[in-house]
Amino acid sequence: MKNNTVNILDFGAAPNTSQLQTEKIQAAIDSCFEMGGGTVVVPEGTFMAGGIRLRSGITLHLQKNAILKGSRNPEDYFSYVTDTVEPLGDLITNAKWNRAEILENKDSAYEFFRTAGSRWNNALIRAVNAENISVIGEEGSVLDGSDCFDELGEENYRGPHCIGMFCCKNIRLDGYTIKDSANWAHSIFYSENLSVHNVTVLAGHDGIHTMVCRNITISDCHFYTGDDCVAGFSNINLLVKNCELNSACSAMRLGGTNVVVENCHIYGPCKYLFRGSLTDEEKRSGAAPTLEGHRNNMLSVFTYYSDFSVPVEYQPGNIIIRNCDIDYADRFLHFNFSGNEMWQANRPLESIRFENINATGISMPLTLYGDKDTPVTFELKNANISIREGAENIEFMHAANYASIKLQNVKIHNYKGDTLIKTWSDGQIEIDKLVCDINENQYISAAQDVFTCEPI
Repeated sequence: MKNNTVNILDFGAAPNTSQLQTEKIQAAIDSCFEMGGGTVVVPEGTFMAGGIRLRSGITLHLQKNAILKGSRNPEDYFSYVTDTVEPLGDLITNAKWNRAEILENKDSAYEFFRTAGSRWNNALIRAVNAENISVIGEEGSVLDGSDCFDELGEENYRGPHCIGMFCCKNIRLDGYTIKDSANWAHSIFYSENLSVHNVTVLAGHDGIHTMVCRNITISDCHFYTGDDCVAGFSNINLLVKNCELNSACSAMRLGGTNVVVENCHIYGPCKYLFRGSLTDEEKRSGAAPTLEGHRNNMLSVFTYYSDFSVPVEYQPGNIIIRNCDIDYADRFLHFNFSGNEMWQANRPLESIRFENINATGISMPLTLYGDKDTPVTFELKNANISIREGAENIEFMHAANYASIKLQNVKIHNYKGDTLIKTWSDGQIEIDKLVCDINENQYISAAQDVFTCEPI
């Protein structure tokens, strides 16, 4: 890769105009690519654009206060169809999003999500089969998805992602802010060696969603998302550290193998609303609605995810959440392999552990429903938990098809329920140093194991 530097202004791009600058920005990228790679500079100002394609060896550098503002017209994101530099060819499809059909036909589902040139995979910045690529932002740099409305998109309103990558290697994303992404802020499929650092996401949908990826590090990021903060499954070796996760759905909706989440602040309710709760007219208008009358509570700290949209080659498990502060999430964990949740019906979770956790404002039972053939192992160690006012009588955990449940050095405040762990099957339960507010209270599981909760 060479060290060429080009500026989009030299290719005719004009800031602070309502006219699309897509072709001129793309011309700068293509020129740099054809010279062997380097840096494409986006200077201060607001540049309107549709779909831009990033290529191997290119760093897109957003200087201070540089803004790429996405078009509100979803038809402006199809420039890849006429791409002559790296034609997508057979990868281009007219497939429309229909989740029911995808889940009914698993084979075609896999093909749909392997198709980089489908409408659903449109993005403000996209990369396909690219290596050594970066999007770097200075202070005040923004990718604005403009809440682009697409009646042909997912749920008949979601438009393009802000960043979409397919089959890429060696990716660096750093320093910018994404706001009002019409679908996921980052959609990354079948890729490896991904570093996401110091990125902020405001509103929109998922903060980052990775599928069938490996070797991912997400660090020092701030996600304030109307949907899940960190999402995806069929990933291997995922590290999330030193992040702030503020979600109107789940802080994490994840599956994968070898996942570590550490030193994060996870809290609700979200500063932004869940856009699925908007009216059709609100979605269509693009105007920023108020929180009043719309949902913004955090449903779960960790919701397991493994549906049939992509294949799951490796057994999901070895998931660790540690050294985290959690405030006002409805529940800790939502894992339900009973067949009632289509999002979790592919391969089951084998093991998950929480340790060194401080949590306030929990209001729903932790759910742990594993698979009979792959019973789940759960650990909660060194945890200080308080139950939300008004939810004091909840059962702390619902469990079935588990190999073992271990609670070690756990304090539960403001808990007045009769059953700590309600179970629907047998498995090993180990309690070591469990203390609660209420004196002389016994907690009995459905398997008739009796545990004494010591007073705090």
